[in-house]
Amino acid sequence: MAGPRPDAPALPFESGGPRMDTDTPPKRLIGRAAAVRFIVLLGVVSLFADMTYEGARSITGPYLGVLGASATVVGIVAGLGELLGYAARLGSGWLGDRTQRYWTITIIGYAINLMAVPLLALAWRWEAAAVLIVAERTGRAIRSPARDAMLSHAASRTGLDWGFGLHEAMDQTGAVIGPLLVSIILYFKQGYAPAFAILTVPALISMGAVLAARSLFPRPRDFELAPPPLLEAQNLRWIYWLYVAGAGLIGAGYADFALIAYHFGQATIVSAAAIPLLYAVAMATDGAAALILGALFDRYGAVVMVASMAVGAIAAPLVFLGGAAAAFAGMILWGIGVGAQDPLIRAAVTRIVAPDRRATAFGVLNAVFGISWFVGSSVLGILYDRSVVAVVVVSAGLQLLALPVLFAATARGRRR
Repeated sequence: MAGPRPDAPALPFESGGPRMDTDTPPKRLIGRAAAVRFIVLLGVVSLFADMTYEGARSITGPYLGVLGASATVVGIVAGLGELLGYAARLGSGWLGDRTQRYWTITIIGYAINLMAVPLLALAWRWEAAAVLIVAERTGRAIRSPARDAMLSHAASRTGLDWGFGLHEAMDQTGAVIGPLLVSIILYFKQGYAPAFAILTVPALISMGAVLAARSLFPRPRDFELAPPPLLEAQNLRWIYWLYVAGAGLIGAGYADFALIAYHFGQATIVSAAAIPLLYAVAMATDGAAALILGALFDRYGAVVMVASMAVGAIAAPLVFLGGAAAAFAGMILWGIGVGAQDPLIRAAVTRIVAPDRRATAFGVLNAVFGISWFVGSSVLGILYDRSVVAVVVVSAGLQLLALPVLFAATARGRRR
């Protein structure tokens, strides 16, 4: 019987993507210590990158409001940024696996992602600011699947949950420092434009670090340990798509901080300078949760994932219906939910996807997440102009619907 055609497309969870040239020298054996150094260096890149764009993100909602945008516009802009950002990951992930030029795609993405932020200082209309916000999200999307694929190779040496958790913790350290820096600028009444301009500094440091990482570790795939035998494709297929469906429901229901910050400003829950501080609290919680939940997920599996996602769903009523104290508690829970989403789902998907198809798999996962985020953010923004209670019901309800889906995927995947 004839075998499959050599040009037949492979599914995201199957091996079958393009290979490196046959005359490529045998890969070097690289130990765990070098893998840790690579993860830490990528963590430094992400730390300063997050200082840049999370510092900006902590004030884009109020900034759009100052420039004359409504809550509907804020929700649509935030959702559109995530839509284009995550949808671009589908193409960039496929391109990365197809060309094997993970570093090139990663560097281009970081350049677009980081350079859009300082330009917000020059945006005097909400329309111009919206274009730059969308550009920043798109750049982030371009580099994410390729970077995550390289990171997965190194994490296979250190333990997937620990490796992704360490990177997430460093990532979120920057996400704490950036909003704090912005808060200081606003506290001294310097205004939004100087706050965006000062973020040029961490942007340039991040670009320097990613270029250094490319020079020191040109072939991250050399870290990859020989994977265990893959499960048959039919069994992998539905487990993978359960993760995709669960991530889509979470994306649709999770309120974007731009809308939350807009609510804090419009309802005068806290002062303008305190809004980025609350975001910093959420990002600090996110980083700590990523490390702790990663270790717990290794031991307890599905229960940890579902419990952490459930905690995130509780955030909505606190941030939208309570006062300052409830907002503070709500942002802590919001941060725990964010800390669970990225590293746990990435690690789970890595376990069932062939190494040469991971960028594509991450791209598909993130594209679905982004489309769901756009639809959800737009709906939540429209609902906010009509009923804050409706925002809470829809946000929490969609997240709770994701729990049995993720539980089924994680329990079945780990059992196999």
